[in-house]
Amino acid sequence: MTINGSELLDKTESYEEWLASVARNANPLTVSPEWVLTDTFFAIDSENKIVGIIDLRHTLNEFLINFGNCGYSVRPSERKKGYATGMLKQLLIVAKEAGLKQLHLSVERDNLPSVKTIINNGGIYERSFDYEGIQADIYKITL
Repeated sequence: MTINGSELLDKTESYEEWLASVARNANPLTVSPEWVLTDTFFAIDSENKIVGIIDLRHTLNEFLINFGNCGYSVRPSERKKGYATGMLKQLLIVAKEAGLKQLHLSVERDNLPSVKTIINNGGIYERSFDYEGIQADIYKITL
């Protein structure tokens, strides 16, 4: 299972290894040369349960140009409860405070809940692209 917005948590051997990588990539002095400065946040519900994850990529490198400034995932059992929309709304505040003027977000065209989340947060369709045979769209949110 892919966990979007997790800075490869789904592909890392251990949580400790992942957390060390996330900490390095959140610091301009230690960010990986193959990556970009990134802040990663967990979404927590009222019972202190992790319900989602979201990241903010402060810039886009050649690899990220079609993936955008942000990725997010919500635990399958917690979907359709407004968490993704709320997570993205909060991230827009963080991005603006960090000095970003706009965010680009990519979404697979058939992921209608995510398309709705982006549009509900001010996303405007910008362009389409094909990634490994899957149609995807880029939306822009002006901050």
